[in-house]
Amino acid sequence: MKTHTCCCDDYDSNSLTVEEALQRIDQDLQPIADEQQLPIRSALGLVLAEDILSKIEVPPYDNSAMDGYAVLGADLPTNGQAQLKMVGTSFAGQPYNETIQAGECARIFTGAVMPMGADTVIMQEHVERQGDRIIIGAEHKKGQHVRPVGEDITIGQVVLKAGKQLLPADIGLLASLGVPEVKVKRRLRVAFFSTGDELCSVGEVLQPGQIYDSNRYSLYGMLTRLGIDLIDMGVVRDTPEEVERAFLSAARSHDAIITSGGVSVGDADYVTDTLRRLGQVNFWKIAMKPGKPLTYGKIQNAIFFGLPGNPVSAMVTFYQFVQPALQNMMGQTKRIPIRLTVPCLSRLKKHPGRMEFQRGILENDDQGRLVVRLTGKQGSGILTSMSQANCFIILPRECGNVDEGCEVVVEPFEGLV
Repeated sequence: MKTHTCCCDDYDSNSLTVEEALQRIDQDLQPIADEQQLPIRSALGLVLAEDILSKIEVPPYDNSAMDGYAVLGADLPTNGQAQLKMVGTSFAGQPYNETIQAGECARIFTGAVMPMGADTVIMQEHVERQGDRIIIGAEHKKGQHVRPVGEDITIGQVVLKAGKQLLPADIGLLASLGVPEVKVKRRLRVAFFSTGDELCSVGEVLQPGQIYDSNRYSLYGMLTRLGIDLIDMGVVRDTPEEVERAFLSAARSHDAIITSGGVSVGDADYVTDTLRRLGQVNFWKIAMKPGKPLTYGKIQNAIFFGLPGNPVSAMVTFYQFVQPALQNMMGQTKRIPIRLTVPCLSRLKKHPGRMEFQRGILENDDQGRLVVRLTGKQGSGILTSMSQANCFIILPRECGNVDEGCEVVVEPFEGLV
């Protein structure tokens, strides 16, 4: 990556680096203590509060991995061919209950119990059948195509650890173990609202100087995908009294409060000042772009995030700071973001001094290589750049302009959003 210094950089000695801010948040938070016992279907998306140990073995018996014939390994020819007599059939759910003797075999189907005595399965495609007899060659190995008891899970094995967010495969796994319900962390309760006299709700007619409030809808979507109990408190007007009333109302019954707008240094930006009066401010400026004016603190027992008002800034700061913080509070095992280094097909403009999260499209080129290109204009108010993107292009603080063809670090949205 080529960098070019610039005398007009974005350095601000009062701003925390992204890494410092993440560390402060991580050190400040604890998972919620409240737990509940829920049926496994109701627990989807929630976080396990205790390890799950298996009380059974999976599979619970030796079974066939193929449709074919169950035989004794001792009957496999070392050269030439061998002829075996078929004495029965083992179906899935209807096992053959006799013992296979030397020189015998049983027809068997995928998932069916291995008959007593048999320890090997010959695929039906590799067998020549003549009436009640089969002929097999010397290319087989003892134990092939058999799933032994406990191959996947043994009794007492930890199959899911506390801190695991339960996904569809986990629900199926619990069902396969006969587990009807689990202990999970309760859902987080989060309140959110926007501030700004210029904001107009969707469905209303815009008046001169007004814009539609998109941030509450983006926040609703991002929070809903985390499986959180949330309340949308609407638009709170830019007065100290209204902001204070909203803060106190939200803090009474929620684990976290998230606002957008009102955290910069304007005369009518009351969020940070009100937070200082009612609670505590941990920090409020980050050396990043977009999203410099990010406020983090506490009101009573609720953590607080004041996101910037610009729609792209609000989304970027949510994904980089708020989402991992909420997952921490949910008791979820810490996730390490997936980041890749790929060639960039666009020239990137940047001043040293702040880490940037530009919006990109990660795709395969004509040769099948992963490459990335910009979505277009990168202004913090251009929400189409987030809608079109499928990744962040992450440029380090000290980085300057990046020439076309240079390698950059990208963070795919898949798994993040």
